[in-house]
Amino acid sequence: MKKLLFLLIFTIILLLILSYFWGVSPDKPNYEYAPDMARSEAFQTQTPNPFLPNGQTQQNPVKGTVPQNYQPLHFDLTEKDFIRAGRELLNPHKKPEDYLKRGEKIYRIYCQVCHGASGKGNGKVVQRGYPPPPSLLADRSKKLKDGQIFYVITYGFKNMPSYSSQIERDDRWSVIDFIRKLQESQP
Repeated sequence: MKKLLFLLIFTIILLLILSYFWGVSPDKPNYEYAPDMARSEAFQTQTPNPFLPNGQTQQNPVKGTVPQNYQPLHFDLTEKDFIRAGRELLNPHKKPEDYLKRGEKIYRIYCQVCHGASGKGNGKVVQRGYPPPPSLLADRSKKLKDGQIFYVITYGFKNMPSYSSQIERDDRWSVIDFIRKLQESQP
């Protein structure tokens, strides 16, 4: 037992002495065991990756998983669901004036290029030949329910693409609040 204890203490002291000589200098790195774990090769998202089974760096989510805070919408691209969205989707903003600044910011980024600063449908892309969208100030647009506008922003309609991947759900409601403010301010 004493020999084993002596051997253990001797080994620890020997290791401490060796580690002192191996890594004392701050200008040179210490000895690394398995350095691949500390510095692995980084792959860009869209590039091939030989280490993954399908050869792609960007992987699909696991089947059956749902992103955190995800709220699914159960609508199809039909006229019937467009009308149903007007009945079922209600603006969650109790005080729309609190969301106008955010709504204006999002509108200026995503909507103004087609609908124009005033909502008349005369944005920059329309001036360059893209088919003009309907005016947000027209009676037909004013009569749309908030849920229907939300549906159009989310799923797209005719020449308007879907903005569900660019504009967060709450920001879509903020844009609707801003559009309603635009409609009130202009005859």
